[in-house]
Amino acid sequence: MRISLAITVFNEEANIRRLFASILEQTRVPDEVTVCDGGSTDNTVAIMSEYSDQLPLRVLVRPGVNISTGRNVAIRESSGDIIAVTDAGVRLEADWIELLTTCFKQQDVNHAAGFFCADVSTAFETAMGATVLPALEDIRPQTFLPSSRSVAFRKEAWDKVGGYPEWLDYSEDVVFDMKMIDCFGQFTFIPKAIVQFQPRSTMQQFARQYYNYASGDGHAGLFLHIHFIRYFTYLIAVPLGIYAALTVHPSIWLAGLMAGIAYVRRPITRVRILWNELATLDRAKVMLLIPTIRIIGDLAKMVGYPIGIWKRFTIGKG
Repeated sequence: MRISLAITVFNEEANIRRLFASILEQTRVPDEVTVCDGGSTDNTVAIMSEYSDQLPLRVLVRPGVNISTGRNVAIRESSGDIIAVTDAGVRLEADWIELLTTCFKQQDVNHAAGFFCADVSTAFETAMGATVLPALEDIRPQTFLPSSRSVAFRKEAWDKVGGYPEWLDYSEDVVFDMKMIDCFGQFTFIPKAIVQFQPRSTMQQFARQYYNYASGDGHAGLFLHIHFIRYFTYLIAVPLGIYAALTVHPSIWLAGLMAGIAYVRRPITRVRILWNELATLDRAKVMLLIPTIRIIGDLAKMVGYPIGIWKRFTIGKG
């Protein structure tokens, strides 16, 4: 099998060396690495060129393209039968490509999903990783929609479903996954094919990320019921609960507290595998950050989703 690694990047000078170093360490180095740069204004392209004598590297500069178009450009210009896809901002485990692509020796396998883990160093990143990234035990392979930071497929399968949706700026991998599943069935899940993903390092970056995700959901018409539950909870259930606690009986505050604890139970469970290197004070900070991150993420989604719906009706879809 000829394996191509397709990546799209934009202004990733702070992260790109970590990714490329991990590509060089692969037990199965890709036959080619095709990168589409969306018109970076920093040193991303110059840094990538440093690796041209160490990797079968091709860099394509396409100013102004979105993530979907960048992925499609990189894949279209790749010559491999098997396309592995990842993003900047990650570090590939040394056996990632080997584990993710071995299954394609079976002719009936058209697509495979790896996994991703939080690569954290600060208290904020630890809280972020525990709150927004699933643990392996959270995954149900029969319904898993993989992130395109850890996925592979046959190039002919990508072509058959029409590639990534270029009309969509965010949530493009969700729409692509759904098209692949509709056409070929559920992804073959390879849980040990892992990329290490660094979560956002500031609350502002995180809020922007979740605003964009929700905007993409609205534009694509995804997960309406989930977003409806969020609006109902914050705009109706919580105000009614506070009113009842103030006017009916103070014991309702306890019920609210229990509901809040239930809401952050999974992040608190996950954080125990991430904070081994943190001091006690930092662990306390993490525990305070987890509910804050939950709330900020929800509010960012509540703002972003109607913006996406507006795009759906004004811009339309492909």
